[in-house]
Amino acid sequence: MKFELLYSFDNYVSAHIALGRLQHEGIDCYLVDEHSATITPYLSNALGGIKLMVDQTRVEEAITLLAETAGE
Repeated sequence: MKFELLYSFDNYVSAHIALGRLQHEGIDCYLVDEHSATITPYLSNALGGIKLMVDQTRVEEAITLLAETAGE
């Protein structure tokens, strides 16, 4: 299974809300650089933020779900 970068977040809370929403719907996903960006927040921009990686076969579905969640 290959994963694709869906979004990059500047904070831990938003990243975990998105991760939880997608996992609840059964979409395989994970966060990259979560620990580094959380422990050393001043490096978050240099790291590119906390990255949400999603199964590349379900990217469009993930985008739709997160857009619906943002609108709630």
